[in-house]
Order: sequence, then C-alpha cells, then structure tokens
Amino acid sequence: MIKIVTDSTCDLPQEVIEKLQISVVPCYINFPDKSYLDGVELSRKEFYEMLPNYNPPPTTSAPAIGTFAKLYKELLDGGATQVLSIHISSVLSGIHNVAFLAAEAIGDQLVKTFDGGQLSLGTGLIVEAAAKAAKEGKSLDEILLLIQDLAKRTYTFAAANTLIYLQRSGRVSQAKAVLGSLLQIKPILGMNQGKITTTAARSFSGSISHLMNTLKSLGPLEKISLVHTNAPDKIDHLLEEIRKYQPDVPVDFRMDVTPVLGSHLGPGVFGFVAVTK
Repeated sequence: MIKIVTDSTCDLPQEVIEKLQISVVPCYINFPDKSYLDGVELSRKEFYEMLPNYNPPPTTSAPAIGTFAKLYKELLDGGATQVLSIHISSVLSGIHNVAFLAAEAIGDQLVKTFDGGQLSLGTGLIVEAAAKAAKEGKSLDEILLLIQDLAKRTYTFAAANTLIYLQRSGRVSQAKAVLGSLLQIKPILGMNQGKITTTAARSFSGSISHLMNTLKSLGPLEKISLVHTNAPDKIDHLLEEIRKYQPDVPVDFRMDVTPVLGSHLGPGVFGFVAVTK
C-alpha cells in the first residue's frame, strides 16, 4: 500500500483529500502578531479580508523537516509499504527540498519525493492522480511514470490584479511595481514543468482575452480547473468564455487559492489549470 503526501499549497478540495486518504502537511502564514497553520487555523475568506490591512504583509514558511519525517514514519508504521511525497515547484518554494531531506533521513527505498513543477491546483491534480493510482494498487514506478507524463501536460495561468503584492514579497522590484500600478498593468503568470512565464494586460477584459488566447494555444484539452484569490465573479466571467470555446471539456474544480500563495499574489487573482490531451 503506497500512501501519498503533499503540502497545503495543493488546493485540493477537502472531500477529495479525505476520499483518497491523502496526507496534507500545512505550511505557515506568519502575521506580525501571530502565525497560523495554513488551512487549519485560518479560513481563506478570513485571510483575504485581513490581507490588505496588514503592513508589513504576512510572510510564509515551510513545515519543518521533523514534521515531514514524523508523518512518513507514522504512515510506514501504520502499514504503508512506501510513501510518495508530491510538492509545489522548487522554483517557487523550499518545501520540496525540506520533504526531500526528511525522506532521505527515513530511506529512499521507503519514501520518494516528487517536484510537480507546479503550484496550486496544478500540483493538486498531480497529487489526485497519484492517489487514485495508489488506491488502484499500482506500483511506485507506475505512479511515477503516470505523474511525470501528467506534469508535462499541466499548465497554470493566472492574471493578477496588481504587482504590489509580488513586490512586497520580493518577487518583483519596487520600481516595476510602482510603474505597473501607474500604468494599471495586470501581470499574467504561467507555470509548466517548473518554468515561469510572465506577460501583462492593461485591463480586466484584456486579461480575459489573454487567458483565452493562451488556453486556445494549448491545443486539445483533457480537463480544466479554475483558481482565484477571493475573486468568484471574475471566475464566473472566465468560465463563461471557456464554455463558449470548450463546452464539453470537464471543469473539475473551482478553488480559492491557499493563503500561502495568496499572500504573494494578493486578492483578485483569477485563472485556470489546464491538462492537455
């Protein structure tokens, strides 16, 4: 029996996590006055309502090596033959490296880690596929082949409302953030196999057009999921446009992005995760 582990940036719905018996290790959201366990001690709605009022902004941190090691040992002692730990791209976070060091301490024959090269539901869809395959009794090698292929075909694109939060978190320079604010630039971020792309639009309608053109350029799609940071109206609009173009492609999930990622992106972000055929 192979058990699947991930972190709280995966953005999978709780019912999927429970049904597939996925173990989720929470990250930390650190406000000046208190730290919270992501997804455990602070709801997404509460976080996005608090976010604009905090200066300095909240920071985020990965779980400790010991937290991962303890979970791996518990799963193995509980009957798991092996553990596969799947995480957000190492380009964006140190979480995979922490998990790797914990796995190394347990033994690489028992615990393997996988860098999904993704974020949010881009990681989540890889985790879900691995957990389904594990439940079907597939071997670790079979699961790894499956998710390596899936990771290549998974694309995340999202339009942000402002550059300010990316500047606050050190992702862009202050000069760029101020210029972007003056010009009303809406940054559009893309992710596939650990590679980040950045473009920009000048308006909400421009962001929608850019996202739709990007979606069309990907070719035939297997499925789509939607992601946002407290922006359900924007997701409604995007879904309308997607349905005009791809009426029959399944839309699996529609998720508010974890605060661990949202603290760097800010409220008002919206986009999609697409898996190509």
